[in-house]
Amino acid sequence: MKKQLTIWLIALFTSFSLYGQEQQYVVLEFIKVEPNRVLDYLEYKEFLAQVHKVSKEEGHINGWDLWSLQSGSDLEGENFQYVTVTYYSDPVKMMNGNDTDQLVNNAIKAFPEMSVTEATKKISDAMDMRDLAVRSYMVEVARTDDSFDFQPGILASFDLMKAVEGKFQEYERAEQEVFLPHHQRKINADLMENWCFLRTALPTGSEAKSTHMTMNVYSDYLQFFNSMEFEDMEITAEQQQAVEAGLNSRDQKWVYLATLESLVR
Repeated sequence: MKKQLTIWLIALFTSFSLYGQEQQYVVLEFIKVEPNRVLDYLEYKEFLAQVHKVSKEEGHINGWDLWSLQSGSDLEGENFQYVTVTYYSDPVKMMNGNDTDQLVNNAIKAFPEMSVTEATKKISDAMDMRDLAVRSYMVEVARTDDSFDFQPGILASFDLMKAVEGKFQEYERAEQEVFLPHHQRKINADLMENWCFLRTALPTGSEAKSTHMTMNVYSDYLQFFNSMEFEDMEITAEQQQAVEAGLNSRDQKWVYLATLESLVR
């Protein structure tokens, strides 16, 4: 445990050193909504999108996504319908991102006709209609070189990983040195649009459910299925061995396929 915490601290300080190079921090919230409240939640998500638009204009966030989950093995046996992804420029803003007073102030700016009491109740009611089962604070470690413009209707798979005990650094090297170039070749072949690799931004113990995540973005289902058939003809025997070693350094815990419903950029 002590060794794992030391490795995490080294990784975190490495992330801070990259802050000047547009380091990005991300909060993922996996959400469950009761069937009889889905329509209410859909109304809430439009309200929240406007609130987050103000948050971006005020410099509190870099962006916000709401994805509907199409498939996946559920964390803790929960049946999630949505996941939100909120992007931040630094870890302090990330940790303060759920400040209720800030959300209320932004709601009043987004909807000037609302009083403080009305905005507070709207935020409270919106939070009460969903079950936030999992919240993950993460930092981006690597991403592909692309200029893809996120739009509603695109697809993504959220792959949650857990680094094998004692192979934390080996796994991160594999993602950056082996899998990143592989996904970049997919993008260059028009078989993927965007890929990023994230690690948890808070220290975790050996019983943590996951330590990392990759987000794989596709324009549509056709591209997604074509990507699954991709054979990397450029890979060498030595690189193939590195791929296998990388796969053995992590446990792929869950994979979720999702469609982008709303976004703020």
